[in-house]
Amino acid sequence: MLLTTGQAAEELGCAVTTFRRLIRAGLLPGLSRRGVRVMVPLATIQALTERHLASLDRLEAPEVAVLRVDAARQVAEGDRQWIGFSTSLAPDDLLKALRGWWRCDAASIAAGGVLPVTVSGYVVAVLTGLEGWEKNEHGRHCFPQARLAGYVTDLATPVKELTGTTTAERRLAGHLLGTRLPSHSGGAIAYVPTRRNG
Repeated sequence: MLLTTGQAAEELGCAVTTFRRLIRAGLLPGLSRRGVRVMVPLATIQALTERHLASLDRLEAPEVAVLRVDAARQVAEGDRQWIGFSTSLAPDDLLKALRGWWRCDAASIAAGGVLPVTVSGYVVAVLTGLEGWEKNEHGRHCFPQARLAGYVTDLATPVKELTGTTTAERRLAGHLLGTRLPSHSGGAIAYVPTRRNG
C-alpha cells in the first residue's frame, strides 16, 4: 500500500513539511511518483513509527547538544559545497556539511562529547572530536577537528555506516543512529538532558 506525503505525515503525527525533509534528504526507500505526487510505502512509515527514542543515559554529560539540519543544499563557503544532510553525499562532503558554522554554546557542545545530527527528529549522523572550535566574526562556531562517527543511508531499516576511528565511537554511533531524538530550538542547535529525570 502506498501513501501520499500528506497521509504519511498524518500517520507519523508531523507536519507535511517536516516529513518532506526526510524525502529530500534521500532517507526513505521505495518511493514512487504518480504525476507530481510522491508515494511512500506504508511499511516504511510503520518502520518509522516503531523507532525507539534515543537512550542518552550512557553519556556522562548532563546534557548533549543536537544539531538539527535540513536536507542538503549547495553553498559556496570556503572548503564546503553543501550544508545539511543527504544520503548522496560522500562521507568527507557530509562531514564538511555538518561541522559548522552555527550560533551555539561551543563549550557545552564540547562537554557533551558527541553531537547527534537529526533530520525531522531522527538521528541521521553522529559527530565526535568536538574538543576544539573556531568562532567567526558573525558569532558562529565551527568544529574543524570534528569526525563523522557514523551516518544512515536508509532510515526505514535503518542502514548504518559506522565510520568512527575507535570502537567506542562506532559503538556510540551505532547506538544512536536511526533513533528518534526530539528537540526544540529556534536555531540549528538544541540542548537535551541525557537523563529523563534531570
